[in-house]
Amino acid sequence: MSRTTTAVDASLPATWEELVTTALLGTDRRTPAGSAPGPDAPSALLDAAAVETVRRRAGLRPARAAERPRPAPDDSRPPLPPAAARRLAMLLADRPGASGGGRRGTAPDLMELLPQWLAAANARGFAAPPAELPALLDAARGRTDLRPAALRFAGPRALWLARLNPDWRFALRSTPGGGASVPGPHDTEGIQRLWQEGLFAERVALLTAVRSRDPAAGRDLLATTWATERAEDRLMFLDSLRAGLRPDDEPFLEGALADRSRNVRATAAELLSALPGSALAGRMAVRAGACVAVDRTRDVPEIVVEAPHECDAGMERDGVLAKAPAGRGERSWWLGQLVEAAPLGSWSRRLGGRTPQQIVALPVADDWQGELHAAWCRAAVRQRDAAWSRALLGEPSAPEAGGPGAVSLAERAKLLGTLDAAERAEWVAGFIETHGLSEAFQLLGVCATPWAAPLGRAVVDALNIARDAGSYPWSFSGVMGLAERCLDPSEAGRLDALLAIPDEPENASPGAGGYWSEAFQRLVTTLRLRAAMLRELAPATS
Repeated sequence: MSRTTTAVDASLPATWEELVTTALLGTDRRTPAGSAPGPDAPSALLDAAAVETVRRRAGLRPARAAERPRPAPDDSRPPLPPAAARRLAMLLADRPGASGGGRRGTAPDLMELLPQWLAAANARGFAAPPAELPALLDAARGRTDLRPAALRFAGPRALWLARLNPDWRFALRSTPGGGASVPGPHDTEGIQRLWQEGLFAERVALLTAVRSRDPAAGRDLLATTWATERAEDRLMFLDSLRAGLRPDDEPFLEGALADRSRNVRATAAELLSALPGSALAGRMAVRAGACVAVDRTRDVPEIVVEAPHECDAGMERDGVLAKAPAGRGERSWWLGQLVEAAPLGSWSRRLGGRTPQQIVALPVADDWQGELHAAWCRAAVRQRDAAWSRALLGEPSAPEAGGPGAVSLAERAKLLGTLDAAERAEWVAGFIETHGLSEAFQLLGVCATPWAAPLGRAVVDALNIARDAGSYPWSFSGVMGLAERCLDPSEAGRLDALLAIPDEPENASPGAGGYWSEAFQRLVTTLRLRAAMLRELAPATS
């Protein structure tokens, strides 16, 4: 079996480690034991490695048989209809290609339809096909936005697989109780043991689970070890109280205001300010009210502002940050924090019984309007106050493209998030009809899907206007992508008239009509594909 006539003395101590070292250094620098330097040294090294390999294998003792993995748990949910299972395999097999510049082609982007498919499958309570679980977990590994829906659809078998494959361990971290079984509500001993001895991720999952079924019990569990937790852990645990925040959480949060960590104090103050009836909210209302008043001596009532002259110890304890960011004045920085944390319901009493619309409409003296209204915007979002959000948004047809307090598109989007889905869609539709699509992308992102009919019509009409203007469609690719995912599939028939290549006006960009036709073809094809997906997921009728 030797490749060379060079003799290899098998009695020499050629250990595996020595052979590996020789291979790494090269036979020019180190000759294998028992062989002479020269062109035959590499073959001698391979022969010695073969002999050592046989020796090592022959010397192995049989290991104790490993315990077989436990079978995967059952999934009692009904299986997917065959057509839906084939569609899932197609969606998971799609791999988006590299962008071809501005031109996107007419084929639907299947991976972008996967979140919607998962949402529909979860709503109908189907179980994932076992054969597709690896591809589903791979897709969720690469896209964190898919994980909640994908893991819900994958069910208990996803956790079973994740314990066998390190690449899928994210499923254990992303699923409450994934790393360990969360004890039931009556297993007091098990809850205490896991809370005292579990890993941090397991404890977070336990606290989340207990908090979701009994908020008071979750808070009390946290209180048992609060004083001994690390600052970064206290912050994470405290953040878990956001879900199901209740007035009876106030005493615990008031205690956290004295925490030695500034971040913990700030989070506790933020949570307390979201409880309009809390003592902290009352203190903030007094402080903010002392800074803002209506001057009734003028012909037209006007809001006057006297910002704080200092940030005292009480303000700092209640979460006011004393040091202003670079470029911000200290007094305006303190004022904004006070107004943001004050209950919005207190302003009507403070400012003459006026409604939010009337308060927002008042002029503000000395250039304080931007600061004051921006703080009211943050307060409306934090306190989920729809009435104040409406006042600050103003009419969607306003010439300034937004309300007096909404100074950015991101801020308007947050305010819209406090309104119900129908009102949100109606406001954004009105905004698009007045201002077009150039500023609407962020606003569309907060609208419920599928878009309500008025919003869908407004988007399609605005796209049609842009097409008639003769510009390229690439400036609207983001909105077009949203339309593919969010437009009601029933709108596909109404779009057929837009598939033809239009006559291009004299000032149109060369070939723009063809690109628009291609974009609308892609939109219509995607809508019809979405409609087919929903039909395939419909339960069979007898």
